[in-house]
Amino acid sequence: MRAAHPIPVVVKLEVRMYKEIVETIDRIASNPGIGEGRKAVLQPLIDFVQEKATRGSVINLNFICTHNSRRSHFAQVWAQVASAYFRVPDVYCYSGGTEETALFPKVAETLAHQGFSVFKVAGMGNPVYAIKYSEHALPIVGFSKKYDSPFNPASAFAAIMTCSQADVGCPFIAGAEKRIPITYEDPKVSDGTLAQTSVYAARSLQIAAEMYYVFSMINR
Repeated sequence: MRAAHPIPVVVKLEVRMYKEIVETIDRIASNPGIGEGRKAVLQPLIDFVQEKATRGSVINLNFICTHNSRRSHFAQVWAQVASAYFRVPDVYCYSGGTEETALFPKVAETLAHQGFSVFKVAGMGNPVYAIKYSEHALPIVGFSKKYDSPFNPASAFAAIMTCSQADVGCPFIAGAEKRIPITYEDPKVSDGTLAQTSVYAARSLQIAAEMYYVFSMINR
């Protein structure tokens, strides 16, 4: 097991991120708020990424929840951002569900409020979004799909289970090198309430802090 060490201070990425996103990351860096128990939950993902990075291999991460509508998208987006921030090369983040629905509009709205450029590029019932964190990087593609969609890698990936239902309901993910449960409370519990905006923002930032922590621990 690697010795614990504080989250390092890093030089900002050569590809300049949007100012609001950098400010969010700076706030996370000053107070990540991740307890020892949660760090233990995140360690298998750190180990997977580190092993691939040490080999110089492509790092494919597929974040999975039941509907691929909320938590898995937050995780996909923030993991991609964190990998870019810490200059971990060849990281490709995906998301999927045990069923296909649609990216919930509040997720897109939350990311836009947190500094991303988010715009719909196709579709009605299950729209496709382009989610950009920099003018100089390819957009993250956000839409709901099953975890084994042709859009996602078929092999050599880590399946990160972001909800307990998917974790229990999918004991085996074909093609996954590793299956890692990192579950989050569903912000859906706040839908239709006055707390919805704050709950979605908090869940997004929780996931952002944890993905920041994961990639801060990678030796390059």
